[in-house]
Amino acid sequence: MNLAGLSLRDLEYVVAVADENHFGRAAERCNVSQPTLSVQVRKLEEALGLTIFERTNRRVLLTPGGQVLVRQARAVLAEAHRLLLLAREGHGAPLAGRLVLAAIQTLGPYLFPLVLRQLRQDFPQLALALSEGRTAEILEGLREGRLDAALVSLPIAEAGLTVVPLFREPFLLACPADHAFAVGDAPQAADLAGRDLLLLDEGNCLRDQAVAACGAGPGAGRHATSLETLRSMVAAGAGYTLLPALAVPSGPDPSGLTVCRHFAEGGPDRVIALAWRSSDPRGEGLGRLATFFRAHAPGATLACSDAEAPGSA
Repeated sequence: MNLAGLSLRDLEYVVAVADENHFGRAAERCNVSQPTLSVQVRKLEEALGLTIFERTNRRVLLTPGGQVLVRQARAVLAEAHRLLLLAREGHGAPLAGRLVLAAIQTLGPYLFPLVLRQLRQDFPQLALALSEGRTAEILEGLREGRLDAALVSLPIAEAGLTVVPLFREPFLLACPADHAFAVGDAPQAADLAGRDLLLLDEGNCLRDQAVAACGAGPGAGRHATSLETLRSMVAAGAGYTLLPALAVPSGPDPSGLTVCRHFAEGGPDRVIALAWRSSDPRGEGLGRLATFFRAHAPGATLACSDAEAPGSA
């Protein structure tokens, strides 16, 4: 097989099947029929003399050779995409086209509804695809080209990334309405290292930040898989926790079961930043996107200054 017989579209089909582990979902993603996609993948396998996928009645698995091929196909597609972006930037076009924007799970559901309408107005040529995940997954997606930009909580490993701080988001104490922390002076984070501390499970950056803020040991607290589960555990009287300000509903809890309180001055917070690959030719446009997020920092947060923004890593 020579280069003339190698189609970028066929590589897109293969990567889609690898991502979805399903020919039907991959076909939907590529906007083709499943028979068309299956035939093209089979033709590519025959032309290369390589079985890319192990097909069973229940699932689709990558063969060892297929894993190597898919890894290289991602690189080829990323470079082809970069070629198109270079051409677009060369014509002075604004940030436009498809942009895959991710956010950490403890931020996306609460920030996106507040800013998306204005974002669409300010970037009318941008076709956003939104996703959420844990920090490690997001950084891997950025570096492998599956994601274009991401809203993350600092600090992160910045190698190969441009990272621009956007705003500081305070943490609030959420506790049962009958708990001792529900009344009295503003709480101090150092008072929260006891056994009643509720935390997210391993792999969530918010867990690490809460442990650091409270001076708790690594094995402290009971664990939950999401902020909403934490909130339910607090309402059930299982303990208290830290919640990011954007995740705290305005006004008192209608059920009367929980109380959310601000910490004393200098209380714990986190810095939210926008990150993207330093090699992305849309760097100037992504910088404007960071400026947008900073300018539209929600009222519960404090926008970061230019002096707090690091350069490329």
